[in-house]
Order: sequence, then structure tokens, then C-alpha cells
Amino acid sequence: MIDLGTLKKDKSNLEEMSENLAEEDLGQLVALLDSKEDDVRYPAFLLLQKRSEIKPDVYPYWVALVRKMDDANSYQRSIGCMLIAENVRWDQENRFGGILKAYLAHCNDERFITSRQTIQSIRRWLPLHPEYFQEVAEMLQSIDIGSFKETQRKLIFTDILEVFLEIHAIRPIRTVSDYLLSAMTGGLADRKTIRRIEKALKCQGPEA
Repeated sequence: MIDLGTLKKDKSNLEEMSENLAEEDLGQLVALLDSKEDDVRYPAFLLLQKRSEIKPDVYPYWVALVRKMDDANSYQRSIGCMLIAENVRWDQENRFGGILKAYLAHCNDERFITSRQTIQSIRRWLPLHPEYFQEVAEMLQSIDIGSFKETQRKLIFTDILEVFLEIHAIRPIRTVSDYLLSAMTGGLADRKTIRRIEKALKCQGPEA
């Protein structure tokens, strides 16, 4: 069983701990995601996240993770989206396709941090599902960056750009190419970023 005292005090060996989890530990950790104590809830999330990278045994809790996307608490919505993203690799039944629209909606969540975490999580499964590239691109392109606080705009822009650059590297599509071109003159990209975009566009293959 998970030692909660150790979990609270020592987060340095999460990778090793995640490798040695027993079946009963997983149910306990999923339950701890609802804890009001952040020093319990956060390491429980990190352990489940690490475990999901190497083993398929968090995937059976898929329904519980999906429910979190509708939670009134934005932290729970973030947890749901991020753990779903990690478990798409084990989703041989393609249940992810059925919730894709709901998941992507959190890219424009009412809470800024949830928006960022959801957008960032897309890259965890992106190479597995090129058939969803267009839907992802349309969702991200629809986000009105100008509606965010000035201090937040570059952050959300960078998150979106990283997803688009990865899509472009795997399979170029017109929606993404157009966004990358416009990003070069939109005022948010610095010189280093513009050079990255230029390099990506020069390496462009045939668009889908």
C-alpha cells in the first residue's frame, strides 16, 4: 500500500515509486485525486501520470477520468484532461474519439491554467492520431488570444504554437501552415520563434 507520509514528504523518487505500484495502489491513488489536501492530491496525480507512461493499468479508470472533465473544480478538469492524454496510448478501443470534442473544449477553458495544461497535453498523444489533426487545428485556431490578459497572451500562443509545429512536422495541413505563417507577423513571436517557424516551413512536405 502507498505510504501517505512518504508521498507527502518525498517526491524525488516518483519514477521509481510508479514502477513499483501494486494493483490496489492504483485505486487508492485515483481516490486521492479527490483529496482537498494538495500535498496528497498532487503527488497522487504525478504517480498516476508516471505510471500511465509505462503501464496500461491506469486506463481501466478511464470513465472516472472522463467524469473529471465536467467537474466544477478547474484543478479536477486539468487532472482529467492530462491523465486522459497520457492514457490514449493504451486506448485500443478508441474511446478517446468519443470524447475528443469535450476534451478539446478545455483548450479554451474558463480557467487559464486549465486551458494551458490541456493544450500542452495534446502533444502526449498527437503522433498516435493524425486523423485528429484537423479537428485539433481548428479548435486551437478558434482561440481568441487577444481575449486573454496581456501577460497571458504569449504563454497561450506558445502552447498553441508548439502543438502546431509538431503537427506540421508529422503531417503538414493547410490550417496549420496558414497559422504558422500568420504567427510570424502577429507580434507575439520573438526572433528565435520566427526562425523556428521559418525552418519548419522550409522543411514542409505535401499538405493533407
